[in-house]
Amino acid sequence: MAPAVVVSSSGDTPEFEGRTTIYVIVCVIIAAFGGLMFGYDIGISGGVTSMDDFLKKFFPIVYERKQHAQENNYCKYDNQFLQLFTSSLYLAALVASFAASRVCSKAGRRPTIQIASVFFLAGVVLTAGALNIIMLIIGRLLLGAGVGFANQAVPLFLSELAPTKLRGALNISFQLFITIGIFVANMVNYFVSNVHPNGWRISLAIAGVPALMLCFGSLLICETPTSLIERYKVEKGRKVLRKIRGVENVDDEYDSIVHACEMARQVKDPFRKLMKPASRPPIVIAICLQVFQQFTGINAIMFYAPVLFQTVGFGSDAALLSSVITGVVNVLSTMVSVYAVDKAGRRVLLLQASVQMFVCQTIIGVILLKDLKPLGDNLGKGEAIFVVILVCLFVMAFAWSWGPLGWLIPSETFPLETRTAGFAFAVSSNMLFTFVIAQAFLSMLCQMQAGIFFFFAAWIIIMGMFTWFLLPETKGVPVDSMVDKVWKQHWFWSSFMGDDEYRTDVKVV
Repeated sequence: MAPAVVVSSSGDTPEFEGRTTIYVIVCVIIAAFGGLMFGYDIGISGGVTSMDDFLKKFFPIVYERKQHAQENNYCKYDNQFLQLFTSSLYLAALVASFAASRVCSKAGRRPTIQIASVFFLAGVVLTAGALNIIMLIIGRLLLGAGVGFANQAVPLFLSELAPTKLRGALNISFQLFITIGIFVANMVNYFVSNVHPNGWRISLAIAGVPALMLCFGSLLICETPTSLIERYKVEKGRKVLRKIRGVENVDDEYDSIVHACEMARQVKDPFRKLMKPASRPPIVIAICLQVFQQFTGINAIMFYAPVLFQTVGFGSDAALLSSVITGVVNVLSTMVSVYAVDKAGRRVLLLQASVQMFVCQTIIGVILLKDLKPLGDNLGKGEAIFVVILVCLFVMAFAWSWGPLGWLIPSETFPLETRTAGFAFAVSSNMLFTFVIAQAFLSMLCQMQAGIFFFFAAWIIIMGMFTWFLLPETKGVPVDSMVDKVWKQHWFWSSFMGDDEYRTDVKVV
């Protein structure tokens, strides 16, 4: 059976009775700690891997290489095990996302979030208390399992629990919490970088705070009405719906959820349906957006920002402070997306950002190619500051475009019967290519040197062209009308749409 996902559209949306209750706000904040954990894990690894105490204990070869003044500027951090410390989390998340999809459907969103918190806590204990490289990597794998479970359940939980009029903003708010987690991680790294010899343990251990909040907070939140009704707990679903809406009369919304669940149950194998030609447009776009999101180079910059800034000439503390600055830019720019996405539209944000990111990557590449020689001195102070500014402009563009929209667009373009299965492909694709970039970046930096920025700039050209020619605008299009108003009207994708491949009379709210 295909899990039911009830999602609002931005047009022709019925107004249900209810209000935004304090209980819903509390539930949303608690669940969003899953995004905060994900962001913290992204941000903490780059700072930790630039700390000398951490390198001396686990990666002495990298530490020795770093101390040599004449060592290749681009290769001083190149070490497969060092990269595995970062990338192992995403490999585990890739595998875990498939198990999480099934748990989310069979057991519900709330238990899936609880399982994620247990994985997070176990991972924190092992990484912060690691005595050897094996403990460190196993801890990262457990954190990755937590990421896989949380990223599958939390977006669904937020969209299903929130009132209809807030669902779109809350979808992007999950990305906002991720950026806050990255910012907090950068702040922590900055303040503990001079705590010797265990500053890195403090950085890794503080991840336990949001993990504990998620663990104990998940005992307070309710299951979503949609999850309860799709698992035949109909009366309990109605009771929870009354509680979260703060009114007694929830019949209209309740009936719409029941109808969505009934239609979803008619699809016995949503993954097989995804293989049919009519599913090609949304599945291709969902996967491409995740691939493109990683090949902007954003995670390479966010993972290794402290390392990158040290490479161009900043000291250790200054490099971490520069990462804090990019973290602030990331958070504030994501807020721009929350405001602009339903006003400017998806395509405008993506195309504008592609131009801005291309310019930034290209200029960074030119500066490094011209002035940062493999065995020469670092960049001058003025040039190094200019590189930080360019990185901030790059992060700014990503944060209001490819970051949040890479998750939003797949969630609104799949028809109901394949939406959860399709979104699982999006999550797994994201984790796979995040792993690839995290594992390869430092080696690519060593081999390609400044050329790595031209590599990412070339990908930005490709994704801009993809957006211009193949990505239709979905702003203002009701979810249940996506097939008729978007795919069947598109110059290219319409050739895949048969007359009876999808039933378009299913009402999704």
